[in-house]
Amino acid sequence: MTPGVDAPTWPVEFADRYRAAGYWRGETFGGVLRERATAHPDRIALVDPAPERRTWTYRELDQRVDRLAAGFAARGITRGDRVVVQLPNVGEFIEVVLALFRVGALPVFALPAHRDTEIAYFCSFAEAVAYVVPDRHAGYDHRDLASRVKRRTPSLKHVFVAGEPGEHTALREVPCEPRPLPGPAPHELAFLQLSGGTTGVPKLIPRTHDDYLYSLWGSNDICAVDADTRFLVTLPAAHNFPMSSPGWLGVLYAGGTSVLCPKPDPATAFPLIERERITMTGLVPPLALVWTDAAAHTAHDLSSLESVLVGGAKYSEQAARRLEPALGCRLMQVFGMAEGLVNYTRLDDDFETIVSTQGLPISPDDEIRVVDDHGNDVAEGEFGHLLTRGPYTIRGYWRAPEHNRDAFTEDGFYRTGDLVRRTPTGHLVVEGRAKDQINRGGEKVAPEEIENIILGHPSVHDVSVVAVPDAYLGERSLAYVIRREDAEPLTSVAVKRFVREHGVAAYKIPDLVEFVDAFPRTGVGKISKKHLRTTAADQQS
Repeated sequence: MTPGVDAPTWPVEFADRYRAAGYWRGETFGGVLRERATAHPDRIALVDPAPERRTWTYRELDQRVDRLAAGFAARGITRGDRVVVQLPNVGEFIEVVLALFRVGALPVFALPAHRDTEIAYFCSFAEAVAYVVPDRHAGYDHRDLASRVKRRTPSLKHVFVAGEPGEHTALREVPCEPRPLPGPAPHELAFLQLSGGTTGVPKLIPRTHDDYLYSLWGSNDICAVDADTRFLVTLPAAHNFPMSSPGWLGVLYAGGTSVLCPKPDPATAFPLIERERITMTGLVPPLALVWTDAAAHTAHDLSSLESVLVGGAKYSEQAARRLEPALGCRLMQVFGMAEGLVNYTRLDDDFETIVSTQGLPISPDDEIRVVDDHGNDVAEGEFGHLLTRGPYTIRGYWRAPEHNRDAFTEDGFYRTGDLVRRTPTGHLVVEGRAKDQINRGGEKVAPEEIENIILGHPSVHDVSVVAVPDAYLGERSLAYVIRREDAEPLTSVAVKRFVREHGVAAYKIPDLVEFVDAFPRTGVGKISKKHLRTTAADQQS
């Protein structure tokens, strides 16, 4: 499999420039782990505290990854194969991902909340040869989900289960005696990440070893991550933010220690911060609000915390002002995307800059354009659409040529869909999104996907799903529904139940349902979502 065939890659002149500048170092994830294990074999790389505290030194992690990689290879998983990985924050997740990196197979990162609709799509579209799941998580049996998906996916040869396997293969049975593996080249794909998506199920984002490793060490330099960093993986480890900004992969690159947090609530996380002497973590804004409030009443010692990164959604200035006094540590705002560009406020930024902006790009070669609706650059300081290209921003989605024509300009700039302005210092301030995508506490909901489901209800004539402001989540989803005149009565509870029964993630179920007689229309007869959002916001205020 060649990156340039499955997804557009960087033109030669750009790739040469990024290598000459030292951004792309010719490293691979498997090689980085081996180097760290050789340099400091007895340093603790990973801690999994639940249900019993387990630790991995760099030597132990490297050895376990070697054995697991050999086991995957022995079962026919080879370079370029896709493997859907759906594990919670457990040590097995880290081992599996690093073992697939070493083989050269591509993890496709699913989230624990995904269900039949999403997983079946990932496995089918990616032509996955394997699927890795827990036995049960949060009361849900993933083995049953895997059985249903496997019956529908001809390419899926293996289901590996962390825990009791049922009819599948236990992950613990896979490792075998290590053997030399060819592994990937630095310019080749490392994994497929999920986009937020505005048209239904997510697009797949192809990341190479070269570009993603640069985003790691670039983040480490900005965030002062080193071998003494003790990072709490509070959010789902498969999310781009806790994986790379700087995340558990950034901490691994630096030779530090990552501690997996099984649940993000203060009752779980605060004792871990005290016991493990955590120095850094990353939160989405709703969680940051909960932590800020809880810190005033906790008996746990949080004094080891040096910095908390908040990203994944817009963090309000009022909430940002409260975090540092409450948690006694430095706030760093993060604004980025799984497609590439990441911005951070800096440790030496003044307080007003930290609470009122979303930071500066990682790289001097991150090219930023802010344009109007017609693609013309706006005046400095004005809001516009954010376009970007650079050494770690993709040039196209995986196997999506039609979508790529809209998502990227002819000269390779990615149309992010975000509305931003730049301050005189170059910091970005995020106003919102031009896309219809709903950002529900950092989880992205595509209205069209939910609309298509609701339209299948026999009592529904039409539906439009929009975002409404929410002080806690940032945005919630509201489904405006027009009933069929001759159909059975319909309630909001029935609409939500209907969506839930279609096997989508819980965060995609509409938070609110309102019944209306008609939708506002644009001049050409389309539903005016802008008008609906305005009406919804007025009603909620």
